Amino acid sequence: MAGRFIVRSGPVDLALVLGVLRRGPWDPTYRMTPDGAVWRASLTPEGPGTLRITADGAEGWGPGADWLLDRLPALLGELDDPSAFVPRHRLVADVHRRRPQLRLCRTGLVLESLIPSVLEQKVTVDEAYRAWRLLLRKFGAPAPGPAPAHMHVMPDPRTWALIPSWEWHRAGVDNKRASTILRAVRVARRLEEAATMPPAEAARRLELIPGIGPWTSAETLQRAVGAPDAVTVGDLHLPGIVGYALTGRRGVDDDGMLELLEPYAGQRHRAVRLILLTGRVPGRRVPKMPRTDIARL
Repeated sequence: MAGRFIVRSGPVDLALVLGVLRRGPWDPTYRMTPDGAVWRASLTPEGPGTLRITADGAEGWGPGADWLLDRLPALLGELDDPSAFVPRHRLVADVHRRRPQLRLCRTGLVLESLIPSVLEQKVTVDEAYRAWRLLLRKFGAPAPGPAPAHMHVMPDPRTWALIPSWEWHRAGVDNKRASTILRAVRVARRLEEAATMPPAEAARRLELIPGIGPWTSAETLQRAVGAPDAVTVGDLHLPGIVGYALTGRRGVDDDGMLELLEPYAGQRHRAVRLILLTGRVPGRRVPKMPRTDIARL
């Protein structure tokens, strides 16, 4: 099945809006081709689907194509309301002026963002991206339609639940993260309902699952529901980046970051996105997080 939807609300910076959905350069669910098109492979409530999105519109393939096309405006940030945001710092005001096309996307799919967020807990992003890629290529389904090579749709909840322990280990996923994912997929339907809830209520539902805390729920809801205030706490680097960008100081912790973001209450995630776009980051003074050798765990 294929469909088409023409974007009529003005120009869209696809990389800026959709780039947050990409989990590394070889994410099996996301590809940007030389012609500027973004390809996405998703598991929808109606089945797997593939989208090819350009600045002019989109095409879809697979049983989930209509579901994805119906929600394309939300995916491209058309339901986002940036008018509520007021810059409170000169740096933020400058990037806000230069990047007016920033919109918060909304996939409407919770597990699609939750599972890779769990994989990113307490490890380097390279390790998490590798695990996501290996698990999807082995247990996911090939993306429907004429998708670029090696694109896959993530497994359904039952398939996740049946992945053997040694396959998690082979992908570099320790027992704690694997167990969190297994608990989540057992209540997949209840978690997917969070996509229709107010962000605070959705976060409470996600955090009922042992192993899912504020960091993971925020990372999930930023993508699944476009939550403008879902600020990520518990991140190794983010407080330092925000603190350095807004004050020039190093060593800012979560409490300090939240204090600096208080003027953006209700829009803190959008403020952080803009701060990250400035590229203003402190130089490293400590070694990067070491890779995890799960063979010793």
